[in-house]
Amino acid sequence: MRVIIRDTADEASRLAAQQIIDGFTPPGRLGVATGSTPLPLYRELREAYARGEFTLEGSTAWALDEYVGIDKDHPERYRNVLLTELVGNGGTGLAAEDLKTPDGKAEDPEEAARIYEQMIAPGVDIQILGLGSNGHIGFNEPFDSLNSRTHVGLLTGTTRQDNARFFDDDISQVPVHCVTQGLATIMTAKSIVLLAFGERKAEAVARIVEGAVTQRWPGSILQFHEDVTVYLDEAAASGLELIDRFKQFHS
Repeated sequence: MRVIIRDTADEASRLAAQQIIDGFTPPGRLGVATGSTPLPLYRELREAYARGEFTLEGSTAWALDEYVGIDKDHPERYRNVLLTELVGNGGTGLAAEDLKTPDGKAEDPEEAARIYEQMIAPGVDIQILGLGSNGHIGFNEPFDSLNSRTHVGLLTGTTRQDNARFFDDDISQVPVHCVTQGLATIMTAKSIVLLAFGERKAEAVARIVEGAVTQRWPGSILQFHEDVTVYLDEAAASGLELIDRFKQFHS
């Protein structure tokens, strides 16, 4: 696991985007996350596309997760968010039909999860991840199985409260269930880029980077992956015991 720390989230996002620009070869399979954390990275990818330095043309993008039951036209439906970030606003070369997301409106969400798991096999080339304040990646919450595949999950109160800012700060509007790639599914990615910014993520970062591998902190499973790069700002890195060592090796 490589840990790269920069003063600001924007600086760290630029480095993460450059890793993807340099390392992604179309036609390929890019795993994409939502939330506010990866937005600066997606902006960097759009700008690189505009300069002719990067493209997702002919490639597929695979969402980590989707809310169950959310209206298809809801602005916070993850498919709609990703369409805006990767297809709209000048785009990245990705075609709308090549954005793959779980079907959150399926009559049988469990079947939708099984179908998505079959579709995403054998994994993506590069997976972009954020990190929840409780240590989740995707929507794999604390004490979910470390060996899980794509499944229907129950969102914790912490996650729903964190996401309420996208729903007019009203937690009652935040869906309770999701379809999410499992931890074992995420681990099939050839390469993983994880972003975490802000002091609110500091404990989770310290736990998944320096702590034991445990269901309590789902992101800790990444310690077993052979190619993970973690991009942090100073605030998110503030809880790391070995922060000086990480800075020494990745200055």
